[in-house]
Amino acid sequence: MNARHARVLPLILFIVVCLLLALFDYTEPAIVRAQQPTGSVPTVTGTPAGPTVKVDPSIQQVRIYAGPSSFDYPAVGILVAGETVPALARAQGREDWIKIYYPGVPGSTAWVFGLYVSLSPGAALLLEEIPATPTLASTPTINPTLEAAFIGQQTPTRLPTFTPPAAVEPPTFNDSTESQPAIPTGLVIVLLGLVGFMGAVISYLRGR
Repeated sequence: MNARHARVLPLILFIVVCLLLALFDYTEPAIVRAQQPTGSVPTVTGTPAGPTVKVDPSIQQVRIYAGPSSFDYPAVGILVAGETVPALARAQGREDWIKIYYPGVPGSTAWVFGLYVSLSPGAALLLEEIPATPTLASTPTINPTLEAAFIGQQTPTRLPTFTPPAAVEPPTFNDSTESQPAIPTGLVIVLLGLVGFMGAVISYLRGR
């Protein structure tokens, strides 16, 4: 073996060792296997069971009230055209009003006028007594003693009356200049010329 082979052999051995180490250090990547949930998802249907009422499609929206009257009870919501809701009962003595299921209001019930909706075919609704009308909020009153002590003793202050100012008359100016006879400008020039001429003649005569 010559000197050239002796220098190349260690390099080859080093490369072989590195390749072997790289092969032994390789690890297979972990595979995450998530457990799939079991069970069936419940199907939600929007068709209520039992008698229903449906808003007339030709009507844009219908107001519903807390009782079977639009005068004695406040409005609590609306139903839009084509909407279907469960029907519960009719008002005794006011059969045109139908009690419906309407979540989100006290008791989850409300009333709709029957002429604006159509009842499902073959539905028979029981009659229900008309609910009591809501109690109006009490009107606050003033304590008579307090009124006599404070309000009754106050004397109304009379507002000052408005007096319009006197009319302002515009000032007038009188032309007090008197007309004076005007001297023609040409006459003044002629007179000055004559005076200058006479002065020149006198000066000439004195010089002689």
